[in-house]
Amino acid sequence: MGSDDFRAGMRKLAGGVTIITSLDLDGRRCGLTATAVCSLSTDPPSLLACVNRESSVAAVVEASGVFAVNVLGLDHQGVAEVFAGRAGLAREERFGAAGLWHRRVTGAPVLGDAAVAFECRLAEVKPFGTHLILIGTVAATHLADCLDGPLIYGNGAFSRLAAMPAIA
Repeated sequence: MGSDDFRAGMRKLAGGVTIITSLDLDGRRCGLTATAVCSLSTDPPSLLACVNRESSVAAVVEASGVFAVNVLGLDHQGVAEVFAGRAGLAREERFGAAGLWHRRVTGAPVLGDAAVAFECRLAEVKPFGTHLILIGTVAATHLADCLDGPLIYGNGAFSRLAAMPAIA
């Protein structure tokens, strides 16, 4: 199977949109938009995020040992587009153009109004193909008081769920 067929198939798998952030050893921030994020374990609390090994974030996380996963809500499409590189902005410029960012427990940039932000300490890196699998233990969780649903990405576009009612 070719990579084009695989990419076309994966476009059908909608996922929650996140911004993965870190800071280099000089304190400069970097971040990218990602959907390849999931929980790994509750004991210890941990998650994994997959990033292209050619991205600036990959090298920075490996060097600094910290990263944050900022889960985006419905009103964050502009933030997602900036960090996906659609505005043509360099690393640090992205933070000034989209969102209000804070440094809390680990120092990794946290989006102030993210639906939830997980600050992580890098536990392990697993290279695989074009990507690195970052395994992080969660040092802090920051939950927003929002009732909106998540921003999702599928079929090559950002989308919103009309509602997320509980199934009885």
